[in-house]
Amino acid sequence: MADEQEQQEGGKKKSPLKLILLIVGLLVLLAVTVVGTLAVTGFFSQPDPNSVEELLKKAEADKAAADAAKEGEADGQPQLGPDGKPLPNTKESPAGPEKVTKNAADVNRFESRYKEMGRPLLANVTGSRKVMQVTVAIMTHYDDKVLENMEKHDFALRNSALDVMRQVTEAELDRPTFRIELAEKIRLAMNAVLERYEDFGGIEQVLFTEFVVQ
Repeated sequence: MADEQEQQEGGKKKSPLKLILLIVGLLVLLAVTVVGTLAVTGFFSQPDPNSVEELLKKAEADKAAADAAKEGEADGQPQLGPDGKPLPNTKESPAGPEKVTKNAADVNRFESRYKEMGRPLLANVTGSRKVMQVTVAIMTHYDDKVLENMEKHDFALRNSALDVMRQVTEAELDRPTFRIELAEKIRLAMNAVLERYEDFGGIEQVLFTEFVVQ
């Protein structure tokens, strides 16, 4: 009888321990199940930016942003970047003229405006008895502000063009690209004058309506 009573008491003492072990086992099983589920669904993995899906998503977002920017440009609204924020202003000067668009479906085509300087420019060719006489016209895609600035600073512009012409040598006259190079030098010189006095150039091309060397 004593041995049987001791066995019953020992079994009663072991019962709480078994219960605790059972609870711990269930908790561990539950944790493993949750972690396994999250791992399968990709909860712990970051998306690969170079994956095909991510690249397709980025391409679609960039295309949508580009389409929205074109619509905004056509409507006169600020252009937005892929992040939805307005793009910085790309005009040459906030206070300067604006380019004038043509009345056409393609808003990237701009209206060309021309202005001829009133009197011809006359200069001696360096190291030679030859004289060069040219009449200069300019082209701009900007509004009338550039033409008004040209009239305002006519004397300074003529002087800058003459300074360029006085540096021409007789050897340069024989180069096939001489007139193109001279026109570009005059354009840069004139824009420098306008930028000095008006903070904006705007002359995009110099053309010769008369060109005589004799």
